[in-house]
Amino acid sequence: MSDAPPVLTAAITAGGQSRRFGTDKAAALLHGRPLLAHVAAALAAFPDRVLIAPPGRYALPGWRTVPDTRPGEGPLAGLEAALAAAPPGWVAFVGVDLPGLTPAYWATLVAASAGVPPGVLSVQALDDTGRAQPLGALYHTALRPRVTALLDAGERRLRQAAPPEAVRTVNLVPLGLSPDLLRNVNTPADLAVLLESGQ
Repeated sequence: MSDAPPVLTAAITAGGQSRRFGTDKAAALLHGRPLLAHVAAALAAFPDRVLIAPPGRYALPGWRTVPDTRPGEGPLAGLEAALAAAPPGWVAFVGVDLPGLTPAYWATLVAASAGVPPGVLSVQALDDTGRAQPLGALYHTALRPRVTALLDAGERRLRQAAPPEAVRTVNLVPLGLSPDLLRNVNTPADLAVLLESGQ
């Protein structure tokens, strides 16, 4: 795997029900643009782009829409759909609630995936507490059987998608990137904080 050029697919999961947000989170506006548009713009350099969402819900030019294989079962199910839709290689997987991620963020993760040992199947950034973040991360399509088995067994936590020994972590700070990029928008209050901060 490490000797082959990377096959890069971007995947946004946008099939959630936005229960904590109260309205369609993907359509919520940040600086005049929907959260979905912010997230997609950061991934524009990826040659293959997949939107995990109900067909016809969103118009995102340049993105293939793929339905969630297990609607309502969370981001781990979205990852399963993304890994199934992508050609063999790395998938940049993110939700609509991480609008602060940038092209430089993704380029950093892609660079960290280069030359990894065969057993490394995910690249995840560390947040400001030093914890690896499973959303806004790279996953290799070789993880698909594991993800499917986890879902079949009732697991729904995205953090379980890759075992700890298969994860390469990236400390953003020494690379000139702020962990604030990973600020999550789960509620209207979270969005208000982003607007106030100017991000």
